[in-house]
Amino acid sequence: MKLVILDGYAENPGDLSWDWLKDTVDEYVVHEFTKPQEVLQRSTDADILVTNKTVIPGEIIRALPELKFISTLSTGYNVIDIAAARERGIPVSNIPAYSTNGVAQLVFALVLELMNHVGLHNDSVKAGDWTKNRDFCYWKAPLTELHGKTFGIFGFGQIGKAVAQIANAFGMRVLATSPHSRDYSGFGTVEFVDLDTLCKESDVITLHCPLTPETTGLVNRDFLSKMKPNAVLINTSRGPVVNEADLAAALKEGRIAGAGVDVLSTEPPKADNPLLCCENCIITPHIAWASLEARTRLMNIFRSNVEGFLRGEVQNVVN
Repeated sequence: MKLVILDGYAENPGDLSWDWLKDTVDEYVVHEFTKPQEVLQRSTDADILVTNKTVIPGEIIRALPELKFISTLSTGYNVIDIAAARERGIPVSNIPAYSTNGVAQLVFALVLELMNHVGLHNDSVKAGDWTKNRDFCYWKAPLTELHGKTFGIFGFGQIGKAVAQIANAFGMRVLATSPHSRDYSGFGTVEFVDLDTLCKESDVITLHCPLTPETTGLVNRDFLSKMKPNAVLINTSRGPVVNEADLAAALKEGRIAGAGVDVLSTEPPKADNPLLCCENCIITPHIAWASLEARTRLMNIFRSNVEGFLRGEVQNVVN
């Protein structure tokens, strides 16, 4: 049984180990990165194919007669042609719920930076502004308390629920809406509202939805026009959920106060991405998932996926 990992570097840049594979499969190859034109050649003879962000299109799935199982190194699986895998009877497994706490933590790191401007004030102090100041304190931007503000959550899965608990701890009113109909009983501190109400009443809106045809471009000019002018937007879900040109225009025109994003439509971003020029937009390089603790959980779930497949007990199947 041969296993091929197409892009293992992000999951394991050297602080984890693939050694468990020696006792699991007959042969394995870990590529740090794979270019699109290299996917077919590197996947030849693979029984198990593993990807994080490398695209595996249908024509490649159909061209690999030995392929029996595909696993992601991520929760998202939109880089894989799920329909083509299903046609061939190849199960596809993802890695669910490994980074919930890390994503929730980064949401509030972005929110707090937008409200307290810690980085701005640190830079100012290091530049000598405090030593020259005539008073014992100063601030270079408005400072905002979260207590009593309204926190809006779009998407109320595991991450949305974890974020809601933190918002409650800050003393915020929490609103939520979800593209899915589910039983949300047990969340008495959360008000479930429609999307228009979420936009109009929230001081902070955070996105926690998968990328689907329905959510692609969800945050557009119309969505942003319904937000408060002093509200901020947080996106740690998927980049294409936001129309970046519309968000950049809203930020530059002062129609919303700020944004914090950990994901962009193209990663790494192109130099002409409009958000790169917005001073009131904080951008982090897709790091919400990347703590050592989260990547260790990811590795353990991936191992469980592979071992489950080999036992004939496939788990976390998405197709």
